Amino acid sequence: MTAVLLLFLIPVGGGIPAGVLLAKKYDFAWPLTTGLYFISDVILALLFEPVLRVVVAAGRRVAALGRAVEAMRQAMARTATFYGGGAGAGPFMLVMIAFGVDPMTGRAAAAAAGHGFLSGWTIAIAGDMLYFLLIMAATLRLNKYLGDPNRTMLIILIAMILVPIAVRRAKAAWTGTGRAG
Repeated sequence: MTAVLLLFLIPVGGGIPAGVLLAKKYDFAWPLTTGLYFISDVILALLFEPVLRVVVAAGRRVAALGRAVEAMRQAMARTATFYGGGAGAGPFMLVMIAFGVDPMTGRAAAAAAGHGFLSGWTIAIAGDMLYFLLIMAATLRLNKYLGDPNRTMLIILIAMILVPIAVRRAKAAWTGTGRAG
């Protein structure tokens, strides 16, 4: 169980397919696997939140860091706009940011929108859990078809990188924004 949790704690998406396949190897039911991923998100929240708060607090005292914090807020506003929300992005848009990017970015966007610790991390974790469920289902389905965990992981990892790029390009082409990358 610890090995699966440790894989889920890897800060990039590669831990998801590896953890899902290891959980399958150990015959974990999907609710247990999902619960372990949720626990990894809670651990992430408890580790990342103090860092976020220190950076914001230090930004009030150090001018250069303050500019970086403000740039982050503006970047979060642009990200929210990409997902269809404006500067006052609501919870659904913030969930979509966490789904489309990662929970730390989702939490930073929620903080920029004025959400505190509990509501901000609830939003970020909700988006990340949706992402996890999608990747878990795709991983299990593909592995059932291929029967090879190594090829499955490779294909899922490639898809995790290329699908968001393709979606951004398709959206740019559809909306005519010209921002394809």
